[in-house]
Amino acid sequence: MLTTDPAGTVRFRERRRRVAEEDLAGRLRELGQLSTDVRRSVVRMIDGAQLGHIGGDLSVTDILVTLFGGVLAVDPEKPRDPDRDRFILSKGHCAAALYATLAHSGFFPLSELSTFMAPLSPLNGHPNRRKVPGVETNTGPLGHGFPVAVGCALAAKVAGRPYRTFVVLGDGELQEGSNWEAAMTAAHYDLASLTAVVDRNRLQQGARTEETKRLEPLADKWASFGWEVRGVDGHDHGELLSALRPSTTGRPVAVVADTVKGKGVSFIEDRVEWHHKVPNAAQVQAALEELSR
Repeated sequence: MLTTDPAGTVRFRERRRRVAEEDLAGRLRELGQLSTDVRRSVVRMIDGAQLGHIGGDLSVTDILVTLFGGVLAVDPEKPRDPDRDRFILSKGHCAAALYATLAHSGFFPLSELSTFMAPLSPLNGHPNRRKVPGVETNTGPLGHGFPVAVGCALAAKVAGRPYRTFVVLGDGELQEGSNWEAAMTAAHYDLASLTAVVDRNRLQQGARTEETKRLEPLADKWASFGWEVRGVDGHDHGELLSALRPSTTGRPVAVVADTVKGKGVSFIEDRVEWHHKVPNAAQVQAALEELSR
């Protein structure tokens, strides 16, 4: 199991203080810089490993940064605190973005990111709760993380615990039927402490989601299952902060976050071939330059 980075923990707490105390412009500046740092780390990690899912990593970055930078009640020094908020990345193939966010939040040293997907590295292609602090459950098989999140929220309700549960799903992942069983269960038990965020980038491996299996009208589907639905720009930290507030209806919350696959790197944005493609040396340099502007 990786261990906490003390210096990173100090930076995490100072950033969280600033995000809590500053005006909206200050909050957006803090979260925007963290998103840039995470994206740059992701590009370097995938370049080093010559493996990964760069398009989905870049699309989900702002969601992860907003959660860890301004929403989740978590402490890198106490990653198993029984009253911590639970976060599950159901689209587990985008582990690089999660690892980079965790490292920039002090859960383990930034230097570990260079071992991404190396033999015996804790930072495998899919997150492992036994090796990486901040990971609640192993994910990768699509449609599995969301049911676990429902279980976490149900456990909190039964035990009378205060923690909230958040889960991020890919939009293509919603073609798995287990997700809709989980959605129905969460609504049945009025799991108001549960928030599901859909990374709605409209692309999946090999095609657009609507070509593979239509998801629209997606917000209406969630509402018909009994969820409180919020639609946001998934790259606007201010909108995300607002959308990730607790339920106002006593029902679970579904946030449909409109995103761009490959966000931040022009030649990757909204291109289906970058689901699993690895940039060459010149593309890595160009990506890092774009992410420095």
